[in-house]
Amino acid sequence: MAGLFIPQSDKFESIRHRMVKTQIVARGVNNAEVIEAMKKVPRHLFIPKEYEDEAYNDYPLPIGHGQTISQPYIVAYMTEVLKPGSKMKALEIGTGSGYQAAILAEIVNKVYTIEIVPELAKEADERLKKLGYKNVICKYVDGYQGWPEFAPFDIIIVTAAAEKIPQPLIDQLAENGRLVIPVGAPSAVQELQLITKKKEKIETKNLTFVRFVPFKRL
Repeated sequence: MAGLFIPQSDKFESIRHRMVKTQIVARGVNNAEVIEAMKKVPRHLFIPKEYEDEAYNDYPLPIGHGQTISQPYIVAYMTEVLKPGSKMKALEIGTGSGYQAAILAEIVNKVYTIEIVPELAKEADERLKKLGYKNVICKYVDGYQGWPEFAPFDIIIVTAAAEKIPQPLIDQLAENGRLVIPVGAPSAVQELQLITKKKEKIETKNLTFVRFVPFKRL
């Protein structure tokens, strides 16, 4: 939830604020809580040291093990379309470096995040704990099955491209819940889809075209 993590002023603060203004707000993101979270979370701490000076540029960056951290705009956009709220419980599939989980943790009550690469899961867990995020729980497992013990989830975000939406994730979506996921072949441009559940019926909306790393399975 917002306020858990109050970073010290850092040398990237003004660059981060400019990123939010020019890359995010200028492109239509207007949710105040999302904007504040993007201003607050230090993206440079979620990437390898050698890419630190590129942390606030408008493109994805490698984080090792064939994975990437998404470009800032996509993180903000996907978060906004989920309409996160302070009492909500979120599930993330694809922790990566933990950046998206941190953005969500600034807004929602609890974040459950799953990562299939054990090294990344461990690093993200340690990083998030070090930064003071007590409302994030990380787990190393195949994300296809979701996290049934803590379902249903108000929002679910998938940060890897699946050729079809995993049924367990739809099943674990709460009434009026929202799921955002890139759908399509891993080697091609994918379509970002928003799934909403209303009275046990599923509505699908195509949002935009994206390019994500593939949804990995164990």
